Amino acid sequence: MSAVNMEIDDLDFLNSPPVKTVRFGGSVVETLAKHKQGDSSDYELLKHQLTDPEIKDAQIISWLQEFRSCVTQLTKDHEQLIYTILRLPWVGRNQAVVEEYMTFLSNLVSAQTVYLCACLKMVASHFTPKRVTICEGGVNISDSDDEDENLPRNFDQCHQALQLITRYVPSTSRFLMPILQENFPFVQKSPRTLECYVHNLLRVTVYIPSIRRDILELIIGKMLKLDVSASRSDIEEAEENIVQNQRAEEQTEEGLFDMDEDVAADQPSRTTVMAHPVAERLDTLMAVMMAYIKDVCHVSGSLHAERTKELYRDLLSVFNKLILPTHASCHVQYTLFYLCSFRLALAEAFLDHLWKILQSPSQPAVLRQAAAGFLGSFLARAKFIPVPTVRACLDLLLSWIHCYIDSQDSSGRQACCDISLHGPFYSACQAVFYTLIFRHRAMLEGNLKKGLEYLRSLNLERLVMCQLNPLKVCLPSVTSMFAAITRKYQVVFCYTIIERNNRHVLPVVRSSAGGECVTTNTNPLDSFFPFDPYLLKRSVMLIKPLYQVWEELVDTELLPAKTGQQGSREDEDDFLSGETPQTEGIMGMTPSSYDSNLCSPSSVGSPPFAFQKPF
Repeated sequence: MSAVNMEIDDLDFLNSPPVKTVRFGGSVVETLAKHKQGDSSDYELLKHQLTDPEIKDAQIISWLQEFRSCVTQLTKDHEQLIYTILRLPWVGRNQAVVEEYMTFLSNLVSAQTVYLCACLKMVASHFTPKRVTICEGGVNISDSDDEDENLPRNFDQCHQALQLITRYVPSTSRFLMPILQENFPFVQKSPRTLECYVHNLLRVTVYIPSIRRDILELIIGKMLKLDVSASRSDIEEAEENIVQNQRAEEQTEEGLFDMDEDVAADQPSRTTVMAHPVAERLDTLMAVMMAYIKDVCHVSGSLHAERTKELYRDLLSVFNKLILPTHASCHVQYTLFYLCSFRLALAEAFLDHLWKILQSPSQPAVLRQAAAGFLGSFLARAKFIPVPTVRACLDLLLSWIHCYIDSQDSSGRQACCDISLHGPFYSACQAVFYTLIFRHRAMLEGNLKKGLEYLRSLNLERLVMCQLNPLKVCLPSVTSMFAAITRKYQVVFCYTIIERNNRHVLPVVRSSAGGECVTTNTNPLDSFFPFDPYLLKRSVMLIKPLYQVWEELVDTELLPAKTGQQGSREDEDDFLSGETPQTEGIMGMTPSSYDSNLCSPSSVGSPPFAFQKPF
């Protein structure tokens, strides 16, 4: 996105006498004077003529020049007249009309600041394609004109007008944000309408940077609504239905009715349009956001450190406020994933931020558990995170986990499988298991002996055998794969504990005070992995080179009996597919008073990330 920094030069013709045109009624000055004396006939005629859909360019210029000459008289008493002028169709007209209109706007907001918000609303209303009425089945449907070739030029003119207003009224930014929020199109509008509006909002941040964080918050909030309303399973089902329909059509056209015959099974889809309408809207907006992130952070093809750092801070603020507390979003969090790929220091800063949330007793348990999910998923999936950084994170996680186990052993109380008490602990354990599943190969490459020595130094055996029994609470697919990998390298043996857990179904305590219990389900932590495979077709092109896909284990003896079929599915990227059902009855767990006694940073003795460094 190119910055809009064009200025409006004073033109000689703007100061020339009004253009002589044929019209009814007297001059604007005369009309205003008669209206003030109680004769409103010409005044009403003037408003009527201004709303003429066939109004000519010369007539608009003539009127605007007259209005400029008496702008000091256009007080609050003439509100309806000003609103009529602001509805004039100036965008996309002759350049002379556009420039005269902008000059009028600058004079108006300078002399009559009471009309500032009205002018801002008028400009924001042009941030989407003009509305057209389409008749479908006898019903008029109002939507946007997506085929208007003049949209880029029209948007340029709107941004010129907004910059001009900002120059004459420096406090514009204070009033602009609520207007931009109010004018945001309904999320069910066409992808093109949403794309145009978001593009224009992001363009505003270039010349009014003081509201960038608020604009990012607005956009990401709308995108999250789309994200959570289109679940992963719904998107996959819609895509599968399209593929099946295409195959059926191809068979019918070619006269192939043998349903057992595989028709073009390996052929990729020729279209990048998402079958799910909500996913299509989200894909469009994700592409706009990622293009914006790239353009802000790069100058002449090179990464600009200061601009990148500022954008990271703004996005991290939005992450804390909106993304982290949102459960089961699938794609919006990839905005930070993409930004962090630009420089290792960004990724390390993000990891450090998640770590601080996880190990902080003052944070709500639900956010600590979410931070653990982000931490493990980010370490597992981001190709740009090197092995030394992964090890540094594991060292911190395991240090905190062992300290937590120590605190339980020294308390003298019988530890039980109570998620409301130990949710952050279990989430940290699952983050460790998940990270090792995806990154163990990279950690063992080059020097197998040293790699194994490192894994054994983590003392994972104590973790899996402690009374809190994390193997019982973590996702079965995660524990099974972790057990298979650690057995192969003889790091720790988990199957005895897993079999015992399967024989004795442990209750999961809902409340440590009430003692009410529910039967353990397959996802008691209500886990989800934020960086599971990305499903949106267009914006995925920026994520693919950065993303660690799941690589099937070659050795069949690694897989326990229950996961044998799972490993044979060739098209599955993630071994967790279908393994994270929604949890009922345990969602929204709040931290108990015991959280205040958990290991704090000082008691853990863990320093901040050793790899942390400035940008």
